[in-house]
Amino acid sequence: MSTLFIKNMVCNRCILVVQNEMDKLGLVVKNMTLGEVLLEKDLTAEERVAVESALVPLGFEVIDDKKSRMIEQIKNVIIDVVHYQDNDVKTNLSDILSEKLQHDYNYLSNLFSEVEGVTIEKYFIAQKVERIKELLVYDELSLSEIAHRLNYSSVAYLSNQFKKVTGLTPSHFKQIRDEKRKPLDKV
Repeated sequence: MSTLFIKNMVCNRCILVVQNEMDKLGLVVKNMTLGEVLLEKDLTAEERVAVESALVPLGFEVIDDKKSRMIEQIKNVIIDVVHYQDNDVKTNLSDILSEKLQHDYNYLSNLFSEVEGVTIEKYFIAQKVERIKELLVYDELSLSEIAHRLNYSSVAYLSNQFKKVTGLTPSHFKQIRDEKRKPLDKV
């Protein structure tokens, strides 16, 4: 068996695209999650080149070094928490990361800051702001419901953080909607 770590695999659609490419190459996937593909057999050098050639034009990248893999795993956990879980659990992000990645949070935090040039907390906030934008554009939830869903202690706290990042209040953002949302891998 062989595991590939893939950068920019940030959503379920990404999983479908990568699965499709693996199928085209005749590679049997045992399991696939955000940023990770478990293949039935080890890849030959030619197969690895074929995988990279197929994925790069689609915006993906096979990651080789340990630090880059860990950074991508941190990002994928944060994206999963913010965008795909309705935050029923009131657990600290540091605890979630430590548990899922089996490393001390200080190590993860220092590594992330060193490589990305931004703290995990700032990245987490940026992801939350993108999620708020998405929910505002959908216009299905009130600001109070959005604050609850994303574990903000109050609407005021959400609004202050949103304004600090975007320069706009959530209601002003909702009115103009010109501020295009960023793809998750560009946050």
